[in-house]
Amino acid sequence: MSLTRYAWLSVGAALITLGLKALAWHVTGSVSLLSDALEALINLAAALLALSMLRLAAEPPDDEHPHGHFKAEYFASGIEGALIVLAAAGIAWSAIPRLLSPQPLDAPALGIVLAVAAAAVNLAVALLLISVGKREHSIALEADGRHLLTDVWTTAGVVAGVAAVVATGWNILDPVIALAVAAHILWTGFRLMRRSLAGLMDAAIPEAERDEIEKVFAEYRNRYHADFHALRTRRAGSRRFVTFHLLVPDQWTVERAHTLSEEIEARIRALVPNAILLVHIEPIGQRASYDDIKLERP
Repeated sequence: MSLTRYAWLSVGAALITLGLKALAWHVTGSVSLLSDALEALINLAAALLALSMLRLAAEPPDDEHPHGHFKAEYFASGIEGALIVLAAAGIAWSAIPRLLSPQPLDAPALGIVLAVAAAAVNLAVALLLISVGKREHSIALEADGRHLLTDVWTTAGVVAGVAAVVATGWNILDPVIALAVAAHILWTGFRLMRRSLAGLMDAAIPEAERDEIEKVFAEYRNRYHADFHALRTRRAGSRRFVTFHLLVPDQWTVERAHTLSEEIEARIRALVPNAILLVHIEPIGQRASYDDIKLERP
């Protein structure tokens, strides 16, 4: 399934919400609504980036990239996190002068209506992207969706703040809320960058999936008196890479060992979505079979 259509949906949502939020800031002059509009601009840049990286990740392996281009998704979410951090800095830059010299708001009711409309669009698209991202194991789509969901909460806080300014007449609440928004999205940006770094460092697949593999190993140990070691896993975007050594009785033929390996691989693929497996077959009775359990031979 092509995931780029969902990225295009995110681009469309970003354009709509950017227009609504920019208009809300224009009619009110609210610096907190300006902060919301700046985050919408980052949403647009992130959606375009996710689109380009998803297209790259879908490219088939080639001579220069024999393992594929799956890690491109980590660049998308990492750069998105960096853009969020820049947006937070821009919000703070705009809010501090208003904190020193608070200004009254114009047409706050219209601004609130426009901001709520933008939040509704973001909420619908965010929930869809997160759902598809989890189902298809796409970190780029899931990151984009969580970013949009964060934007929804940001808008909710901004709207509540503008309403409080209107109700109390305390104009200083406007820049205070903008700074709170900046701090919130700054944390979101750092989390995205940390997750991307973990993927680029070849982090293992989730523990639950590793446990499922170990259950398969335990079953085949009992059935065929085989053994397993040197299980290694890593993630690259939506793909899972699994390697292990299969130790079979010394008297088995190559054909029998290969048939068993194919059966085990099929079981693991059914349990671990998008798994690419590499199995090394060894005789269980030879000492040399146990010299390469570690990643590097001594």
